[in-house]
Amino acid sequence: MRSPQRAAACCLVALFLASTSYAYAADGVEIYGLIGSYAGSIKRSDSVARTAVVGSGGLTTSWWGVRGSEDLGGGMKAVFQLEQFFQPDTGGAGRSAADPTGFSRSGWVGLSGAYGQLTFGRHTSPYYVSMQMVNPFGSSVVFSPLVVQSYVASFSNTVIGDTVWNNVIQYVAPTVGGLSTTVVYAPGEVAGNNKVYNAGLHFRYVNGALTAVFSAQRDRTAAVAPSTSQDAYLAGVAYNAGWAKLYASAQHTDNNITNVTSRTWQLGTSVPVTATGSILASWARTTVDNPAVHTGAHNTGGLGYDHYLSKRTDIYATYLYDHIDGRVKGNSYAVGIRHLF
Repeated sequence: MRSPQRAAACCLVALFLASTSYAYAADGVEIYGLIGSYAGSIKRSDSVARTAVVGSGGLTTSWWGVRGSEDLGGGMKAVFQLEQFFQPDTGGAGRSAADPTGFSRSGWVGLSGAYGQLTFGRHTSPYYVSMQMVNPFGSSVVFSPLVVQSYVASFSNTVIGDTVWNNVIQYVAPTVGGLSTTVVYAPGEVAGNNKVYNAGLHFRYVNGALTAVFSAQRDRTAAVAPSTSQDAYLAGVAYNAGWAKLYASAQHTDNNITNVTSRTWQLGTSVPVTATGSILASWARTTVDNPAVHTGAHNTGGLGYDHYLSKRTDIYATYLYDHIDGRVKGNSYAVGIRHLF
């Protein structure tokens, strides 16, 4: 007896779902992300004891996001992006407890069109993006020698500031002849002090087998701490020779008030050994000039094998050597998995 009512209800639900799907499709909204985890044994040059871990991220920090756009006509679009880091090993939000509980990876809105893209909010640092393009271990804050020496405190990082910047105005110019330009400015939001701000200028050239980057950034946000006043410069290249992809980079940092400077050199390669697997290798060496304290050279080397099971899933094994002059040598190894969704 209820079949007509049920049929009518089903039709209403179907119409609602269809209209909802159409609205999302028309606005270009999508949910996406990456989940990764690894298991291994970690021993850095600054630590005596070895630690067995099941860690989050690995080759890439885990995150999920929502992004979308609306066509405003005349070639102009409104665009937005909301992304959050998370820890699959514990279920925690962010990379650590220090991250905001909301959208810790990015949160911005803006306009995009023929003259480029202008956005406002929390952005991934373009300096960090450039660094990913010129080393075989990409963005890894666990296994990339270049990244850990630059950004990870437990590896005596040389670059001040996070891989994500707050309160950013970012302009990305249209790509011309393979050259893209990104400009960022982030006011320090300190009352009565207009000299406290972060800024950056970033160039990336991609043409066929060649990739080249140059990034310069100024970090002044936490002006009350002298060590947080820094200029940093990164130049690097990557070349796909077919039989291997070759990487090289050079970085210089200058902590203006304390007169502490650093130089980091990195060489790396990615060699395909099967149709779906590659050997990754990278070596980074940092020297620091500190007028107050003698600091020895810091050498970090990474070796790994990355094997893709599909376009969205890969497994890997890695080894990381770490040594700061005058300290114990560190050796870490791990196996892990990543999945894009």
